[in-house]
Amino acid sequence: MIRVGVIGYGYWGPNLVRNFMEAQGSTVVAVCDLKPERLAMVQNRYPSIRTLTNWRELLNDPDIDAIAVATPVSSHFELAMAALAANKHVLVEKPLASTCEQALQLIDEAARRQRVLMVDHTFVYTGAVRKIRELIASNALGEIYYYDAVRVNLGLFQHDVNVIWDLAIHDLSIIDYVLPSRAVAVSATGISNIPGQPENVAYITLFFANPQIAHVHVNWLTPVKVRHTLIGGSEKMILYDDLEPSEKVKIYDRGVTVSQSPEAVYEMLVSYRSGDMWAPRLDATEALLTEALHFIDCINNGTKPETDGQAGLRLIQIVEAAERSLRARGKLIEI
Repeated sequence: MIRVGVIGYGYWGPNLVRNFMEAQGSTVVAVCDLKPERLAMVQNRYPSIRTLTNWRELLNDPDIDAIAVATPVSSHFELAMAALAANKHVLVEKPLASTCEQALQLIDEAARRQRVLMVDHTFVYTGAVRKIRELIASNALGEIYYYDAVRVNLGLFQHDVNVIWDLAIHDLSIIDYVLPSRAVAVSATGISNIPGQPENVAYITLFFANPQIAHVHVNWLTPVKVRHTLIGGSEKMILYDDLEPSEKVKIYDRGVTVSQSPEAVYEMLVSYRSGDMWAPRLDATEALLTEALHFIDCINNGTKPETDGQAGLRLIQIVEAAERSLRARGKLIEI
């Protein structure tokens, strides 16, 4: 039985506690938060869980095997490094750290102590995203042309990071997981409409070594919530709508065909193909439960997490390059 301690019981912490309590092979023994009213919520719902306000007491507890960090981004590095130094396995809410240098230090420390370091890139563990990866890996879509995502809503405004760190990193984690090639350059633009606050609107374009492009639009200031992704291939195309209650992934047998015949020189080179649409059956298990079970398995069997420290580092490299591009009004930055 893996005994878990959770640091942070704000927006995401309750979800981590619930899933580690439900996951076979783990239990939550303690929760730390600075606000007494949040700890009172823990005690009301889970009387068996110990609550405390000093996270160092959590790390000094020899009965705790693993630490889940669900705090503001600025504190991720300090807490994760301290947990690793205490020989705890660590799961960190996205992003892994605030800088690439911090991420590298965490990766090195985890390797030195032979502890599991895993990043909570939750969407990687959804049935929809795992099905998309399966389809792309099997070449069902053919050559990938583009990845186009929109992730917008009204709030939640963050004070320590901009909308790229908060929202775009979800799509970047999906791109990193489902596409076989890595981005080599990025261009980003954005703006802050709230004086003194981080950017709340951003447009990010990723470039690859092969003829492929990815675009992500994120926004904290829209009247409706949209979670919409289009992936175009030479054979088929995908519409992924995370807000769709049942058919989240739809596959379209539609596209264009380029004729290579000599006669085509005198005709239009492109013809359109319109076939069927179908929605594959998806695993309905809650993503965070799948992730918790994977974390437990990695601890018990010494396997490499699908969203390990290196995956977290790759995303921070992209985000840091995107921020440099944003400051330079969209200048292309190599990753």
